[in-house]
Amino acid sequence: MLQANKIIITQFKNYDFATFEFKERVIGICGLNGKGKTNLLDAIYYCCFTKSYFSKTDGLNVQFDKEGFRLEALFENKNEVQKLVCIHRGAGKKELLLNDVPYEKMSQHIGQFPAVMVAPDDIELITGGSEERRRFVDTVISQMDAEYLLQLIQYNKVLQQRNSLLKRFAEQGKTDWPLLEVLDEQLIAPGNFIFSKRKNFTAALIPLVQQFYNQIADNNEVVSLQYDSQLNAGNFESVLNEYRQKDFILQRTNGGVHKDDISMQLNGQSFKNTASQGQRKSLLFALKLAEFELLKQNKGFAPLLFLDDVFEKLDDNRMNHLLHWVCNKNTGQVFITDTHKDRLEEAFRSLGVQYQVIEL
Repeated sequence: MLQANKIIITQFKNYDFATFEFKERVIGICGLNGKGKTNLLDAIYYCCFTKSYFSKTDGLNVQFDKEGFRLEALFENKNEVQKLVCIHRGAGKKELLLNDVPYEKMSQHIGQFPAVMVAPDDIELITGGSEERRRFVDTVISQMDAEYLLQLIQYNKVLQQRNSLLKRFAEQGKTDWPLLEVLDEQLIAPGNFIFSKRKNFTAALIPLVQQFYNQIADNNEVVSLQYDSQLNAGNFESVLNEYRQKDFILQRTNGGVHKDDISMQLNGQSFKNTASQGQRKSLLFALKLAEFELLKQNKGFAPLLFLDDVFEKLDDNRMNHLLHWVCNKNTGQVFITDTHKDRLEEAFRSLGVQYQVIEL
């Protein structure tokens, strides 16, 4: 079982210096808003992904008026303890060391300590644009397949170059066909790889989502999901040719796997337009638990699970179903934050689990 045993936080978000030890499989973190519950989860998450779940740039993770931050965490898996140190020195300088050995590339660390986060703003996964759902899919597959992450990095790099070239065409009023064809060629190989992996992943994900949705919502509503990609209808080369004229007009690449999406229906209707708040939240948790289950199957052990402020987001019935699954059926380590200590402890006691509560 993968377990976070300890974390030492220095100058990260609202923490000046703090040490936390995690002695149980089920960990509750409580305190008033602004005390740092979410920031503690994010510090552990950072050690798993080399980036924050909530902040897009590292500068936002540094404590106010400080130059950088340092995180040190002890993880245990299959009775082997590993030390992870991450140092951000400001001005974009970052170091990552596993057992005192530095990584050459941050991407090499992804998947070492798999984790799943569920946070209030994640409802964007259901209600937001396609970018949110692509990021979700990419985050899961990257933890299971190191090659996928490399191909994704390569694809995005070439895509950026192609978009810059299209802008240059518009600015200079002339086109460089040979260069465009070279970039098209460089886009196709990683694009096809990504498409194939996403297609296989979503085929495994969808039945799990349907199963978890019915468990959490405790009903037989029919939720259906579908992987939408321009490559479903034709090969990548023909997609690029089809959109070429539009690319020149809009000065960006309109065809490719960077336009992929997952469409969602409830009883045959668009989920976004017809689902209630409770149904949306049930689907969000179903997606996250399906992610958790696929990571567990792939890794051979349960990933870490972080639930931030979930008590405020679900009704009692759905909450009971969710907690029963994450604390009783799940054998992995789970971290749950809440503003009410009594509510947390009452929930854990009713589930009959050993637990630790950290008060901030």
